[in-house]
Amino acid sequence: MSATGASAEAGARGAPRGGPWWWTRRRSAVLDVLLAFASGVECAFEGVPFAHEAGLPVPGGVLLGVLAGPVLLVRRRWPIVVVLVSLAVMPAEMGALLSVVGLYTLAASDVPRRVTALLASLTVVGTLVTTFLTMRQDLASDPDFNPPGWFVPVTALALGLVLTAPPVLWGLYVGARRRLVESLRERADGLERELSLLADRAEERAEWARNEERTRIAREMHDVVAHRVSLMVVHAAALQAVALKDPEKASKNAALVGDMGRQALTELREMLGVLRTAEGAAVRGVPASDAPERLAAVAAKAKRSVSSEETSGPSVAVGAPGTGTAGAGGLPAAGPGPTAVKPDDADADGPCLADLGDLVGQSRAAGMAVELSVDEAGAETAEVAGRRYPARVEQTVFRVVQEALTNVHKHAPGARARVRLAHRAGEIAVQVENGPSDRGATDAGLPSGGNGLVGMRERVAALGGVFVSGPTEAGGFRVSAVVPASDVVG
Repeated sequence: MSATGASAEAGARGAPRGGPWWWTRRRSAVLDVLLAFASGVECAFEGVPFAHEAGLPVPGGVLLGVLAGPVLLVRRRWPIVVVLVSLAVMPAEMGALLSVVGLYTLAASDVPRRVTALLASLTVVGTLVTTFLTMRQDLASDPDFNPPGWFVPVTALALGLVLTAPPVLWGLYVGARRRLVESLRERADGLERELSLLADRAEERAEWARNEERTRIAREMHDVVAHRVSLMVVHAAALQAVALKDPEKASKNAALVGDMGRQALTELREMLGVLRTAEGAAVRGVPASDAPERLAAVAAKAKRSVSSEETSGPSVAVGAPGTGTAGAGGLPAAGPGPTAVKPDDADADGPCLADLGDLVGQSRAAGMAVELSVDEAGAETAEVAGRRYPARVEQTVFRVVQEALTNVHKHAPGARARVRLAHRAGEIAVQVENGPSDRGATDAGLPSGGNGLVGMRERVAALGGVFVSGPTEAGGFRVSAVVPASDVVG
């Protein structure tokens, strides 16, 4: 037997059980105690005439009423028991309050409806029979009152329905309303939990996006600035080695170091300008969601300037300082800051495969013996706007070669390097391999942050490619990458 709707509602709310025994609230316990007391008093008084009619001692009739009436104490826990007790004392014409409250509690509880209908029907029949027999006895004892024949059965039936139908219907309504409130509350709780989960997931996605953008910014700055600074250190080491032996060559290397330093400073200023612009917009409440794309575009633009400016080798003229020009050797002219680049153009402005020759030329100008070979077998694509493949594909291949040559400068000074590029059906393969370091070469002493290989692997994996790196049997190092290029430009 189940609890009533009131108990179920309190349990659904998750309220602490503040009442004794099976009551969830103290006021419910107080109410049931008052109802049980009223029902016990009623049944005790009704037990006196029942004892006279049945020929029993009066204390016996009173004791029966006192035992039957307080059953309302357990109406919330065992509603069926209350109704059965009311049916049992119905022939004694006692327990009207017991029957009404018991039927209401039964209808409002979670008892199956067929059980409720059965007990309600038994109550109607019991009331009908009891009322019919009582009225027949009263009419027989009063010969002056002669009602029609239908009066007794109709009155008995009406009394049975009046004492049974209202509490049952009211209990059904209250139970249905409580169950509806419970379902709405559960649905609201479920929606709240779902919204909380969505908010947590949105925050996780936002944090993931921020980490991705930070990684992207760090990768771009590493690719551009670290490469140029590495070449500066290599030239500085060569300058130190030949300063006394070959003054003319030392002068040219010094010019290269100064020019690269100024250009690296310009690129850093541009990148920091983008970051400051995004920070200022965030403080003013203006969205700056395109800041990472602008920064990537600035980095790509700077890298293209590296490729186009340093192909002339060491014969770079040093411009006069203070001229306000941005020549090869002069200081950059003061300007309003970096030009905003549309996010869609960030990859398009980056380096492409056509710039690999310039990149190799830079390493040769730094004193490295580099060989570049291109295998055109299987290439069935036409060049469109300087590109044969999507911008991201060509930029990834370029960055792999750039970082691999930078690592040769850092970790294998004086070693010979070979760059192989192969155009295959639906993919591009690139390999950069260097031999062992020349023992007589001057070590540039370049620090390593350990992010170069990680950045190459991340770039290639982002396009669904394969990246492999490791030492060779000859004591050198090999970097290989295969990048899918199915989406061909044109």
